[in-house]
Amino acid sequence: MQTRKLRDLTVSAQGLGCMGMSEFYGTGDQAEAERTIGRALDLGVTFLDTADMYGPFTNEQLVGRAIAGRREEVVLATKFGNERGEDGSFRGINGAPDYVRRACDASLQRLGVDVIDLYYQHRVDPTVPVEDTWGALHELVDAGKVRHLGISEAAPDTIRRAHAVHSVTALQTEYSLWTRDPEDDGVLATCAELGIGFVAYSPIGRGFLSGQIRSVDDLAPDDFRRHNPRFQGAAFQQNLELVDRVREIAEGKDVTATQLALAWVMAQSGRAGNPAVVPIPGTKRVRYLEENAGAADVELTEEDLQALDEAAPRGATVGDRYPDMSTVHR
Repeated sequence: MQTRKLRDLTVSAQGLGCMGMSEFYGTGDQAEAERTIGRALDLGVTFLDTADMYGPFTNEQLVGRAIAGRREEVVLATKFGNERGEDGSFRGINGAPDYVRRACDASLQRLGVDVIDLYYQHRVDPTVPVEDTWGALHELVDAGKVRHLGISEAAPDTIRRAHAVHSVTALQTEYSLWTRDPEDDGVLATCAELGIGFVAYSPIGRGFLSGQIRSVDDLAPDDFRRHNPRFQGAAFQQNLELVDRVREIAEGKDVTATQLALAWVMAQSGRAGNPAVVPIPGTKRVRYLEENAGAADVELTEEDLQALDEAAPRGATVGDRYPDMSTVHR
């Protein structure tokens, strides 16, 4: 696996999103999840992404167990800001400085590490000036608890304000062939201008672009995608048309639709003035991890990229990314 630089942080060109190992995508197998993380490291996929809210809290513990003894191989990213209770309840978005400090200490303990390589503000708290939140984050860097800082689902103005307090290493947001918003909302351009790396989560469209989800009944009863507008009713059927166009191109290149979707995201790195782009596809199974990693070997020509732009143009996807969009792009 090659590497890319998010500002001054070197990471594997493809990372691993660990969220689904603990929650949201149906029941997980913890032993298989740990094997998946171990296999990722063996393949050079060393950029691991978690958050305190996943589980809640249990995903960080899982990642910590999986990397024990291999810490030096890992670029470890986690997040704070989506506050949850031990019972799983959502308490809201919290960017208060005192909370930032407490959240960091708790994450360090759960992960079993002395320092977090990349610490993200998971969501922007509209009740707390971002300068106050980032002032606390700056203190964590000075204290040696955190090496680099990131922000997730933030609007260009917010990114600039945070960056003025302490350099932003990475901006994380959803980006894929069916979520091309960052190309239009100024986020990619802002990152390029400021030298900030771009981390793309859900680069396979929450699994939809794999072509394996043909009906909502293909999802587990407790899978949160059942409540996602893009997976419902007429939107689902129209989005399948986009998926089928992508799958047809993939078959012509003798790769899977998943690999093609990931290769497209990876190909956006540096393209048309973009910043460095690193996808972090999530999986909880070794076989899907190996399929994802294979995308790094897929070469896309300009003709391929043009065909994909035509198959999945901006704005083609039907439905919002979340049932409630109020917490994103603040």
